[in-house]
Amino acid sequence: MAQMNLVLLGKQGAGKGTQSQRLCATHFLVHISTGDILRAAVAADSALGRRVAEVLDAGGLVSDDLVNELVRERVARPDAAHGALFDGFPRTIPQAQALDEILAPHGVSLVINLDLPDELVLARLSSRRVCQECGKIYGEADVSAISGTCEICGGDVVQRSDDQPEAITRRLEMFRRDTVPLIDYYHQRGLLVTVDGDGTLDDVTAAIEAAIDRRSTP
Repeated sequence: MAQMNLVLLGKQGAGKGTQSQRLCATHFLVHISTGDILRAAVAADSALGRRVAEVLDAGGLVSDDLVNELVRERVARPDAAHGALFDGFPRTIPQAQALDEILAPHGVSLVINLDLPDELVLARLSSRRVCQECGKIYGEADVSAISGTCEICGGDVVQRSDDQPEAITRRLEMFRRDTVPLIDYYHQRGLLVTVDGDGTLDDVTAAIEAAIDRRSTP
């Protein structure tokens, strides 16, 4: 079976996390998130991890070169032989160009842009809460049902500081600055499909799967 490599783009709150889980389970893909691999590298205390920790401890931003190196290392592991789903990477055109080289000769199979209007992003993120212990995310309806206590681990369910309206607005500005050029980059290469993120989880999943089927059909 040919290797499948998917890139998932979209604003915060568009549903990338849930759709990533579903796609990885259905297509047996490794989920590669920049945040996850940075944390894993630091926790493993590897040579790369120590370089990452040094940057983070100094309050700096991890460079493209270092992130690319971490992604290359992750892709090289045996469990990624069937393919991977990239969530949060690439964030810039230089990172996208590096990913092309990392994935050669297979390359990126499809780039899925989960599109959601800014007003819905604001509504979703400002109403969601997160468990401080296990990280489970709750939407507005879930929060009212659990009374502030996580149903999984019993931890406190709170609003993250970056889900405050002012922080959300800043993240939307960063999305337009950094990711919109990336969307154009993949569109010009014929790899982009835009999926409406304003629907039920199942409807959005079905639309993504239909796009994958179209790409896979000769």
